[in-house]
Amino acid sequence: MKNNITGEIKKVKGDLAAEIDKRLADKIIEKTNADLLKKLIEQAETINEAIMIAELGTTYKRTGFHFDKRLEKMTDTIKYFKKNEKLSFVQDKNALTHKLITGDNYDALLNLLIQYRGRVDVIYIDPPYGKDNMGEFAKTNYENAITRDNLLSMLYPRLVLARQLLSDNGVIFCSIDDKNQAYVKGLFDEVFEESNFVGTLIHQRAKGGGQAKHIVKGHDYIHTFAKNISNMDLSRQKIIQGKTVEINGEQFIRNDDIVRKVFGKYDGNEDRRCFYEQLLEYKGEDKKKEIDEKLKTGELVLEKNKDGFSVIVKYERVDDAKSKVYSIIKILSEIGKNDLEAIGLTNFDYPKPVELVSTLIGFAAEKDAIILDFFAGSGTTGQAVLELNNQDGGKRQFILATANEITDTTPNGIVNDVTSKRLKRVMTGECYDGTKDFKWNEENKPLGDNLDVYDIATVAPYSDEPFTQIDETLYGKEKLGVKEKIQWVCENFESTTKTLEDK
Repeated sequence: MKNNITGEIKKVKGDLAAEIDKRLADKIIEKTNADLLKKLIEQAETINEAIMIAELGTTYKRTGFHFDKRLEKMTDTIKYFKKNEKLSFVQDKNALTHKLITGDNYDALLNLLIQYRGRVDVIYIDPPYGKDNMGEFAKTNYENAITRDNLLSMLYPRLVLARQLLSDNGVIFCSIDDKNQAYVKGLFDEVFEESNFVGTLIHQRAKGGGQAKHIVKGHDYIHTFAKNISNMDLSRQKIIQGKTVEINGEQFIRNDDIVRKVFGKYDGNEDRRCFYEQLLEYKGEDKKKEIDEKLKTGELVLEKNKDGFSVIVKYERVDDAKSKVYSIIKILSEIGKNDLEAIGLTNFDYPKPVELVSTLIGFAAEKDAIILDFFAGSGTTGQAVLELNNQDGGKRQFILATANEITDTTPNGIVNDVTSKRLKRVMTGECYDGTKDFKWNEENKPLGDNLDVYDIATVAPYSDEPFTQIDETLYGKEKLGVKEKIQWVCENFESTTKTLEDK
């Protein structure tokens, strides 16, 4: 099996060779180097080898983008999905089944390619860019640029595989902090091509300036790339600032920034909303008459704020609000902590808010989309997908992958102590031990659906074990006969072998 050059490997090799040709056309690398890289890629025995060879061509001669690459080496050990019967559950055989994968997300992505190549519609990732919560392979010290290379080296091969999982009109979102966003943007330009850059959203994660001495940094960044921007359905874009509300059975987006540019406050040049009572003073009689006419027709409405002023508000039907996209998402990160605490879990630091992720998914995906998060952490993306489906009747499926990292607060691993418990509680209304006494249950009904939990197991290739241990039904296949099973395993699992380079 080791010498078998599979169809999957050929597909990856073709994609990587095409990427090398694009770098050559963009005058990023020299022709002699490109020819050598393509020759080496063709001779590679596994997907891992081919990706590592392509990675050698990521030093930009023209732009100066460079990082010292930490390569990974292969072993013959095969990695495959093994169902975790203890954590998996079925509530309704006719309902959707979502997936949670425990283990190295690189192994998870390789295995997902077997079933989901070109089928994932949205990827959201929040990689571990903080210096205090990195994995062993990607520790970052902001005082030492060499260790940032580990972050980029870790991300590069995973982004290569993620791009192959995306559908032709797929989108990937990446949350990143101020200190790493420029480096990660350059890496995404390399893997997804700069022409497929959709934009960078700003996520306001904190209020006020705190103890900032210079510029207030109460925000993170969300880099957004398309698989192919020419295939991206821009008509699906909606206003992403403000909550969706239901009025008489229809979904509306509340827009309360109708009248702006009130001059004379805060040194005379601040952008502040104008309340109805201030229209004459700041906007003049003509503007007030215009607003009054729209209030009469119901196009605009007035709503009192906590100070007694009348806010001018417009409610737009979701289906009509497709031409305007805000670049700032004002969802504060403490909401993420509240989301998790409501479920009775307090042992995970800095979870992303459910509303943030559901906003991004609603912005980019149809109701039957497949959503992937391979830095799943506490499982925010899973809950966001479930809540969206319950709001609009969608059939979105989530696939989560995360390492089962052991910490002081998660002695059994994050998956066992946080991620699976979170999903079990919001999907069924109770934890694995039958516990139901958490705050979320007081205001919500179980979100439903089923969950398959997979561990990443290993097996040696030089025996009959791969053909007896690997379960093809976990990859969307029907049970295969002996000959078909041998052929299927040989064609798909040579590419799942890898270990990290020792330090």
